[in-house]
Amino acid sequence: MTKKSELFKDKTARQIAIEMINSSKPRLQSEEEAEWVQGYVNLGDVEINHLRQRWFAEVPGSMAPDHVLIGAIQATENKGYNVDEAEKLIVPTQIAYETNDNATFLKNYALIFKLLSEAPKNLKSDYWNYTQYHDFEQYKENVEFPAPQLIEMSKDRLISKLHAAWSAQIAGGAIGTMLEGYTTDNIRERFGEVTEYLRQPSTHNDDILFELAFIDAAIKKGKNLTADDIALEWIANIAYTWSAEEIAMLNLKRGIFPPESARLNNPWNEWIGAQMRGAVCGLVAPGNPEYAAYLAWMDGSISHINNGIIGEVFNAILVSLSWTDTSIRSILKKSIDLLPTDSEYYSVVKFAYDKCLEYNEWEPAWRECEEKYRRYNWIHAYPNAAAEVIALYYAEEDFNKCMNIISMCGQDVDCNAGQIGTLYGVIHGFEGIDEKWLNPFNDEFVSLYRGYEKTTISYITENTYQAYISLNGKN
Repeated sequence: MTKKSELFKDKTARQIAIEMINSSKPRLQSEEEAEWVQGYVNLGDVEINHLRQRWFAEVPGSMAPDHVLIGAIQATENKGYNVDEAEKLIVPTQIAYETNDNATFLKNYALIFKLLSEAPKNLKSDYWNYTQYHDFEQYKENVEFPAPQLIEMSKDRLISKLHAAWSAQIAGGAIGTMLEGYTTDNIRERFGEVTEYLRQPSTHNDDILFELAFIDAAIKKGKNLTADDIALEWIANIAYTWSAEEIAMLNLKRGIFPPESARLNNPWNEWIGAQMRGAVCGLVAPGNPEYAAYLAWMDGSISHINNGIIGEVFNAILVSLSWTDTSIRSILKKSIDLLPTDSEYYSVVKFAYDKCLEYNEWEPAWRECEEKYRRYNWIHAYPNAAAEVIALYYAEEDFNKCMNIISMCGQDVDCNAGQIGTLYGVIHGFEGIDEKWLNPFNDEFVSLYRGYEKTTISYITENTYQAYISLNGKN
């Protein structure tokens, strides 16, 4: 039988459509076929179940409660809009959820998105006192990046550091997955002082999926890499998305590409989803924070805007500088100084850093941050950026202490612990990471990313090195 691809060759869409109708021969359906029940799947029920999980779900790994659509209303208010009308639908939607009134639930779900997209500005909000950053050129105008520093090390040494960095990131993600979605007080009440895995860890983590997409796109496109290229790898290979990434993915599949994929009906686009994937940009731009920031901005623009993207830039710069500076506090200060001072994101990390200078211990500093940023969802970039600053400053060069502090800060722990854990792998290699964090994995890696379903951390490392070579034009 001739394949349709062969029949379609060298023909226009109009020609194909005309030939299809001209060649189609009528046939009479059976009664069963006429009822449309053969092989029928009730997609309506599938959609209802999917959206019910977006109203309420328990986070995989930690089982923390997550009302992500209520979080969307909160996030829109955080971005300086009046959400009074959307908030009026919270109780009716919850009643519809509880009583399985699916018709009302679906209507209200859609109406909440509509009301959020139409929400008027709240001109009294502090959000509008800060500069809104729309592209990397605007960012560069307000930041003075240092010249890139040449990395002088053998290929084997560089790959070893990449391997340790990924191992540290995966370890941080694993401990964080067990704790995300909870506060300091509730973590301490349930687990005491967290200093190690609370159960057998897993590499399953949605954060890393997007970094893998970046790596795949970078290998293929090199210096010509675009946000569209990374977005296409999302479409092809990522099987799990949530909040900002889920909306971006839906937009992408409808042909809405960056930066509109991040902007269109995406209330979560200043949450942590971009910040959680910045480390890979620093791994492939060693000693070159400007290039790391550029790559992070490009990647972040798929799903995030403004402060959401700056969060990814921050983590990319942290990791990039860790190749040329062995002092965590020095890296932290330099990274903060490479953020635009008129951005709201800068105000967050600067507040956290100033509190570090004020207190001798981490917890009083964190408690001030916890209180100041309480009005943000635990998945928002801000409280988690503050937690990163606190953990890095007080842990200094001690990976164990860093994992302890970042775990005890709570919030979106896996994103935070994974990103800042990466620095320690770059700086110290495997020598700086206790075996208790590494042995449970035995270098094995499983995920929901096509091609990486069951592989090794070594394989990710090799591909990261290839991405580094491709992006930097190395031989």
